[in-house]
Amino acid sequence: MIRFVLMVNKQGQTRLAQYVNMHNIEERCALEAEVIRKCLSRNESQCSFFEFRGYKVVYRRYASLFFIVGVEGEDENELAILEFIHALVETLDRYFENVCELDIMFNLEKAHFVLDEMLMNGCIIETNKNNILAPIHLLDKTVAL
Repeated sequence: MIRFVLMVNKQGQTRLAQYVNMHNIEERCALEAEVIRKCLSRNESQCSFFEFRGYKVVYRRYASLFFIVGVEGEDENELAILEFIHALVETLDRYFENVCELDIMFNLEKAHFVLDEMLMNGCIIETNKNNILAPIHLLDKTVAL
C-alpha cells in the first residue's frame, strides 16, 4: 500500500507531498528530509528502491524532478511502483504538455487532482491517462465559463 508520494527537485526542495496516513508536521519534515537525502545521494548505478524505516522507497528521476513513493507491506512489487511513477509522469506530461518543475509549482492543485484520480487510500485505482484526465478537463471547462 502506498503511504506517501513526493516530487522533489535536484536541490532537495519538495514540490509536492501527499500522504495517505496523517503524520504530524515534525514527523513529515523529518521523514521527507531523510528520504530525500538518501535518494539524492544515490548514484545512477544503484537500483531505484531501498528500505527505510519500515517503508520500501521507490524513486525515479525525470529531468530535474525526483518522483519518490513510499510503500508499506511485503507484498508490494517495486517494479509495479516504478510503472505507477511512469504512468504518473506520462499523465502529467499529457496534461501540462511536457511537464516541468514550474508546472508543478504553479499548478499544484492540478498535480494533486491527477494524483487523487490515480490513488485512493494508498491503492492504485486508475492508470488510464484518458480516464484520469477526463474529470480534470471537465473542471477546466467549468472554470473557463
